[in-house]
Amino acid sequence: MKIVSYNVNGLRSALSKGLLDWVAEAAPDVLCLQEIKASREPMDVSGFEKLGYHAYLHPAQKPGYSGVAIFSKAEPKAVVHGCGQSCYDDEGRVLRLDFENVSVLNTYMPSGTSGPERQAFKVEWMHFFRDYVARLRANGSTPPLLIGGDFNCCQTAIDLHNPKANHNSPGYTPEERQWFADFLADGLVDTFRHHHGEATGHYSWWSYRAGSRGRNVGWRLDHWLADAALQPRLTGAGLLPDVVHSDHCPAWVEVQ
Repeated sequence: MKIVSYNVNGLRSALSKGLLDWVAEAAPDVLCLQEIKASREPMDVSGFEKLGYHAYLHPAQKPGYSGVAIFSKAEPKAVVHGCGQSCYDDEGRVLRLDFENVSVLNTYMPSGTSGPERQAFKVEWMHFFRDYVARLRANGSTPPLLIGGDFNCCQTAIDLHNPKANHNSPGYTPEERQWFADFLADGLVDTFRHHHGEATGHYSWWSYRAGSRGRNVGWRLDHWLADAALQPRLTGAGLLPDVVHSDHCPAWVEVQ
């Protein structure tokens, strides 16, 4: 099963840039999208359905903001919209599909870049999310988790181009880095590092400013974390920086 995560920075915008053509060619079994930015009108997903996908959307209450979606070739055993906490569910932060042997959890974490208040909200969310995942993993009826999406944070210095200058920037604050280390220590595997070790220069987001993408001045904000029980079944993981419909690029993982 090949599963792709992609922050499309507006689904309608990405579709206008040829997203469906890329999906048809790449043919992931499951496609997790973040920041779909749905409006008040129902979003047209017929193009995905024509490609054989079942469509599941969890938009934010605020039009044109946040929101997540999952498109799956196989029909899941269960679909769970949200995490049961209205302050996060109103922003469309979590969507989960359970299959026979794996549960795919799609998340779009807050960025914190708009000011201290949102950074505080982000940190609260991160601690809530860690507890939420722990509860899911402790629930014997939930299959082993694959957690993917735009985490809006980096794990270590090799995950961004200029760590010294961004030591206290949202996405790389000491508190966020500690959270990430603690989250992995709970029994999760960073699938990219599992397959690529300490390789540098691999990013999934670039600013639109100053030709950052062309110069590869980026951050690895998009991740696939796997329950340690899935580690023997992980056959590949990576990023697709040449796929350009957004300021992010897709992150993929493959599991048997």
